[in-house]
Amino acid sequence: MKMRSAAFWISALAATALHASAQAPQILTLQEPQKVTVPREGEAKVALKLSMRPGYHANSDRPSEDYLIPMRLTWDAKAPVEAVEVIYPKGKLEKFEFTEKPISVVDGEFEIVTRLRRAPNALPGPAFLSGKLRYQACNDKMCFPPKTIDVKVPLLIQ
Repeated sequence: MKMRSAAFWISALAATALHASAQAPQILTLQEPQKVTVPREGEAKVALKLSMRPGYHANSDRPSEDYLIPMRLTWDAKAPVEAVEVIYPKGKLEKFEFTEKPISVVDGEFEIVTRLRRAPNALPGPAFLSGKLRYQACNDKMCFPPKTIDVKVPLLIQ
């Protein structure tokens, strides 16, 4: 009987946790990326528009402490385009209760821009660029476990 009771409480707690996380508001929101036309020669830019929920921030791509997890955008290496450079927003130094000294963070609305070049073997036509944005969100008292957002950008290869 005790085993059955323990199993019930474990499954009830798991269901409650799943329900709570499903209803938890999104801290970082990615606006749906616009279609990008990639020329035969030269470069194109993908601008990811992001928004942090008020009262939260994320570590910048260059956190000021080793223990902080940086914001990192990675693109699929098998894509019909090559990422030339990823340009992150400039972090700002802020002091919080959980830090001894200011840390480099981003908040509010910001963009991450990627400069792209057509891959030599890319065929003309519609395609997609897939990637992942990893970040660690925090509020003024604590940081949360890192999360990853899947990114999918529609392309038109010329």
